[in-house]
Amino acid sequence: MGEPTDEESVQPQDLLERLKDYGQEHCLDFWKDLSTEERGLLLKNLEILDLPRIDRIIKKSLYAQDLRSLSSIEPVPDANISTLEHRTLEQREKWWNSGLKAIADGKLAVLLLSGGQGTRLGSSDPKGCFSIGLPSGKSLFQLQAERILRVQTLASLSTSNGRKVQIAWYIMTSPFTSEATQQFFERHKYFGLEQEQVTFFEQGTLPCISKQGKFILETPFQVSRAPDGNGGVYAALKVSNCLDDMATRGIKYVDCFSVDNAMVRVADPLFLGYVMERGASCAAKVVKKAFPQERVGVFARRGKGGPLAVVEYSELDHSLSHAINQETGRLRFNWSNVCLHLFSLEFLNDITEDLERDSMYHIAEKKISSIEGTVDGIKLEQFVFDVFPYSSSLALFEVLREEEFAPVKNASGATSDTPDTARLLLLNLHTRWVVAAGGFVTHSIPLHLTGIEVSPLRSYAGENLADVCRNRTFHAPCEIRAS
Repeated sequence: MGEPTDEESVQPQDLLERLKDYGQEHCLDFWKDLSTEERGLLLKNLEILDLPRIDRIIKKSLYAQDLRSLSSIEPVPDANISTLEHRTLEQREKWWNSGLKAIADGKLAVLLLSGGQGTRLGSSDPKGCFSIGLPSGKSLFQLQAERILRVQTLASLSTSNGRKVQIAWYIMTSPFTSEATQQFFERHKYFGLEQEQVTFFEQGTLPCISKQGKFILETPFQVSRAPDGNGGVYAALKVSNCLDDMATRGIKYVDCFSVDNAMVRVADPLFLGYVMERGASCAAKVVKKAFPQERVGVFARRGKGGPLAVVEYSELDHSLSHAINQETGRLRFNWSNVCLHLFSLEFLNDITEDLERDSMYHIAEKKISSIEGTVDGIKLEQFVFDVFPYSSSLALFEVLREEEFAPVKNASGATSDTPDTARLLLLNLHTRWVVAAGGFVTHSIPLHLTGIEVSPLRSYAGENLADVCRNRTFHAPCEIRAS
């Protein structure tokens, strides 16, 4: 590395003045000690920062009145939710068929939130590359891709001429997972999907800051940065031109979910049909809260007659989390958010402008690596559910957690949300499908510890199994393949 000349040792005045305008001039404190190469890296690091935007975010998040503050909350009105007990077979068939038609007409895209690494699972790979130990050995990415393929097949079969159907899949990565994710898809030949129907884009990052709002330096020539949360998807869709691409493709609705749900029903025609009938700008699948202390966010109205939003479990005091609806016998705040969402494209276009204007981010206090060692700092994040209060027509759609929710968040050995628990949930569900289709199951270990895996290419939600299962015996664990 070359030693800087006396002329180069002078701090770049224009940059220094810009940093001073936003109270971040300390970023150049080590300038005279840096080599020529390190100075180049620092300049590159600072020049990509949108200082006015970041300053606005910091000030609103740290100092402005918090628009998310909890004054009073009310339970979700019945009119906002479709519950299982009030859903008729005729309605389900109508929603399913209308959803399939919309998919066949190219109106639905799939949006995957996949910016995280599998660190908590003991892996440095993107979380979607992780295998939960199914008989097939399939990764989370492969399970989701094959569900898309199956829905494409179902939608094609629903048309009069069996025309080819293609669902566009947009995958949000982060700077830490982007290259590895794309290489994983390339190695596996996109799991049978066409390459042109899969679009990768990166979520943004923001500087890590001190509690006083100052940028934390990771090294003398690098600002510490962190992903801006899964709610960063809205800005990332705009910046990457994915919203424009969706419009060009004729897409009207976007199915959004997190990568770490092993049982997610990707591109669910039933859900889409319901949302279209309701004319909702956005919707969420919900499950009943398992018990009062469950650490999940719940839907509620914020403020008297206010908009629907997700209230974090930490915001509910004991009396609210345990309160019972005397008419139903259920918890008053009963509907849990499980990150299964559907948006109209029109709403997504509008919301990117609203979120950028309001610049409200959640404050996550974290240990941050810095030039002074590990320090207490702040990461600024948005959450995917932050958009719900902006919708006047948010609709909630109840599903069974044992059919659609198997989170993979913790390493094996933890008490919940592990690869083992997710695998058993999926195997148990598929075993029930096999039995319902007329099959029999034998096992040499307790059945609640094993089961049958059904390839998504064979069945999306239990259909198309009678011919292969009726009067046939399967020894668990095993896989029923596509053919």
